[in-house]
Formats: sequence, structure tokens, C-alpha cells
Amino acid sequence: MGTMYPSLSGIPNFFLYAAVGTALSFVFAVIYIRITGHDEMKLIREGNASAALALGGSLVGFALPLSKAIAQASSVPDCVLWGAMALLMQLLAYAFARLIMPNLSDRISTNTLAAAILLASISIMAGMLNAASMTYYPTVGAVIEAL
Repeated sequence: MGTMYPSLSGIPNFFLYAAVGTALSFVFAVIYIRITGHDEMKLIREGNASAALALGGSLVGFALPLSKAIAQASSVPDCVLWGAMALLMQLLAYAFARLIMPNLSDRISTNTLAAAILLASISIMAGMLNAASMTYYPTVGAVIEAL
């Protein structure tokens, strides 16, 4: 029983980082919904599966690097910084999707599933690459600093 108690000392940090992650996710969702050319929440309430899939993919694409940022953060400001980077990368992923499919919002609004799958896939791909890029190896950092 005595060995379980030291692990309980991490509970305050668990709640702290869970709250930070939730807040960052909320901020991402608000910003993302405002920059898209369609009203996701209205479309989802009307039963538009494409809007739900596209938004869901973007949320997963943001959560992947955010979870990595939380796991590796040395402090809350460090976590917020990397969470902001994840947010920026997801907005760039959306811009890229709009670049290759200029009528993306119209297609999602008309419930074109192919457009939603493309956006969700790009968002998740960007999130996976972003999360992998957040890996820091001190020896690599030392080499870069030496250059």
C-alpha cells in the first residue's frame, strides 16, 4: 500500500494539465470554427455528417500534438507554447486543404463526404507530423546549438 501513495502526488499536476489541455482545445475549436467558411455547429445540428467528420478530424489533429506537448512539458507555459504551435499548424493544415480544394466549405455545407474525409485526413496527418516533430533529443539540440 505504501508504494501507491507516492504516485498520488501527481494528482494536482494531472488536474492542472487536464485543465490546460481542455482550455487549449476549447480555444482551438472557437478559432477554427470562426475561420472556416461554413457554420459547423449549425450544419452538425442539422445532421450534416460531413461537417461533423471535418470538425472531428481537426479536433483529433489538434489533440495529437497537444497530448505530446502535455506529456513533455517542463511547465505550464511550455505546454501552452507548444499547444499554440499545434493550433497554428492545424490552421495551416486547413489553409492547405482550402488551397487544394478552393470550394471546400461549399462542399462540406452540401454534405459532400469526400471533401470532409480529405479535410479530416489532412488535419490528422498534420497533427501526427506535428506531434512527432515535438520530440526533443538533447544531443540533437547540442549539435544544432554548435552550428
